[in-house]
Order: sequence, then C-alpha cells, then structure tokens
Amino acid sequence: MQDITAIDFEYTGSSPGFNNLPWQVGLVTLRNGKVCLEESFTSLLRVPPEQPFNPYTPGRWASIREDIAAAPALTELWPQLQPWLQGRVLLAHNVPTERSLLQQSLPFHHFGPWLDTLTLARVAYPGQCSYKLEDLCDALRLTEKLQAACPDRQAHDALYDALACAYLLQEILTAPGWCDSSLEALCALKC
Repeated sequence: MQDITAIDFEYTGSSPGFNNLPWQVGLVTLRNGKVCLEESFTSLLRVPPEQPFNPYTPGRWASIREDIAAAPALTELWPQLQPWLQGRVLLAHNVPTERSLLQQSLPFHHFGPWLDTLTLARVAYPGQCSYKLEDLCDALRLTEKLQAACPDRQAHDALYDALACAYLLQEILTAPGWCDSSLEALCALKC
C-alpha cells in the first residue's frame, strides 16, 4: 500500500471580511496501513495580528497569538511540506476543510487523491451517536493510544488530530472486510 499522509489544520474560523486562515498544521505518515509515529511534523503558521479569530473556534489559539504572529507562513514551509503532500494519498477527517485550506494557501499545486475518515467511519461504523473525530476516538477506544503518543497535546491540536485521523484509518483497515480494500476503492467511497 502506498504511503499516506494524514493532515490536519487548525484555523481561524469565519469572520466577516476575512478569509479563514490556518494557524497550525500537523502531518503523520501511514505506511502499509500502519501509523509511523516517528514520521510526524507540526508547526504553527503565521496569521497576521489584524486577522480576527472566530471566538467559537476551538483550540489554544487565544493563549499563543504572539507565537502565531511570529510563525512561518505556510508558503515558507513548502520545501519541508512538499515531500509529505505531493505524490501521496492525503487523509483527513472531513476532507473539504483541509483541501480548501491547502488550495487557498498553495493554489499552484495539485493535492490528492484524498481519503476521508469521516466518510469511511460512517460506512464502517453505522449508528454512531457522533462522527466528530474526538467522539469516534473515544467510542473506538483510541484516545488512550493518542494520549500515550502525544501526551502534551489534546483534541483541536493539529498534530493530535492528524494522529487521531491516522489511528482511525488504521483501525478501519484492520476491521473485517476492510483489510483487503484498495486505496482507489477507499478514495472513491461516498456515503
């Protein structure tokens, strides 16, 4: 199976007159359907000080605004990010959000194909009370593994959420009937 990059952005949220901007990125590799903890990357991303954050946006952004203002822009990180993002299948929970933030920030590059753990979880685990990433991790007993892998982080941290997404896919791929699925079939799956 081809290498997969799980990606998550934390972002400013909607504010009148301002684009939704990413303020943190997290990436984790899955190789042969297994999470590679040693192959992970995270960085804060620059958001101009005048950019408002939607007050309902989750995450720790309010306590680190100065760090975010001094962080590198996503375009400045492109040399580091390119091997993670080009020529790989990309994985996210609710792909349209991550895909649109990548396209907005790096419009001259092509990304994908994409795998969506939200879509996959709806098919693999019908009848869940919630398909929010943190709720699925709790329901599937992945939270303890996540906390052991990144003890200083929690939900709505980009690296934590990318890792949660990667562990969720790993869990799905070990379920009966899923382990022999091709990447093409998984990428094409719709609810």
